[in-house]
Amino acid sequence: MTRYILGRLLSLLFVVIMVSMITFSLMHAVPGGPFDEGKQPLPPAAKANIMRKYGLDKPVWQQYLNYMKNALRFDFGIPYQQPTTTVAELIAKTWKITAQVGALTVFLAFSLGITLGIIAAYHQNSWIDNAVTFMATLGIVMPNFVIGTLAILLFAVYLDWLPMGGWSDSTCLVGRYFCTDWIMPVVAYALAPMAIIARYTRASVVEYMHADFVRTARAKGLGERSVMLRHVLRNAMIPLVTVAGPIIPDLMTGSIFIESIFRIPGLGKYFVTSTFNRDYPMIMATILLIAVLWGLVYLLTDIVYTWIDPRVRLGAQEGQ
Repeated sequence: MTRYILGRLLSLLFVVIMVSMITFSLMHAVPGGPFDEGKQPLPPAAKANIMRKYGLDKPVWQQYLNYMKNALRFDFGIPYQQPTTTVAELIAKTWKITAQVGALTVFLAFSLGITLGIIAAYHQNSWIDNAVTFMATLGIVMPNFVIGTLAILLFAVYLDWLPMGGWSDSTCLVGRYFCTDWIMPVVAYALAPMAIIARYTRASVVEYMHADFVRTARAKGLGERSVMLRHVLRNAMIPLVTVAGPIIPDLMTGSIFIESIFRIPGLGKYFVTSTFNRDYPMIMATILLIAVLWGLVYLLTDIVYTWIDPRVRLGAQEGQ
């Protein structure tokens, strides 16, 4: 196990380096620069001083080496658009909000998705099954920005039940309005992953409900509840681990559309702004964070899968 984890961490390091090289090269391959935009271009002398200040007057390869050397010390530079703070401070501030949105979305998507999938499987081929399948299909095909826009029109504009946007801090949990501005973005963000989880859960539960060992358990006189909990659900949840792998980091790194529509000051919204403004340090740090998070979650997925399914052994993979 230890050897496998170390190998995966080394491969993750290689992936992060490759991602950083590709991202850095693409940023500088696009014509123009971060200080070429605007209606009133900077005077040549002022622009030269700014380029020298941020090290942009050096060759690209030297800029990359300097950036990575500083990044190893967790110094990701200063954002061009907000020079009074650092990239690390800005990411810590914005990702805190994005992580809150993501954590609530993960909880809602998995809890409701698994529950609906089990209900649909238990009532296979009934109107309940058809209704859950229809809602799951609708949740998958409808983009979250469409769902978010419709939710704002219905619940904020016409009914005036919920605020149109924003994101309160956690102190609103004890306030009068109980974080009502959390409801629409989390629900709109959770519908698509919830639909995917519900479909996977239904298919997996239906498969194991008709398995031979389940028939044997029923033949031995076990109650239906015991059969479902100990034999069906225990095995049906294993494939969901592989589904959780790509879903969790995707939700935890923010949605550009959701954060923009609901005016949430999270990482996704700032990443879009940084991209349009050619804010190289902010772009690089965000991409590196996403790459590391995806790699760690996939590693954790493999470990959890091995833990819940003894038939899979990482040790066997080490010898391959």
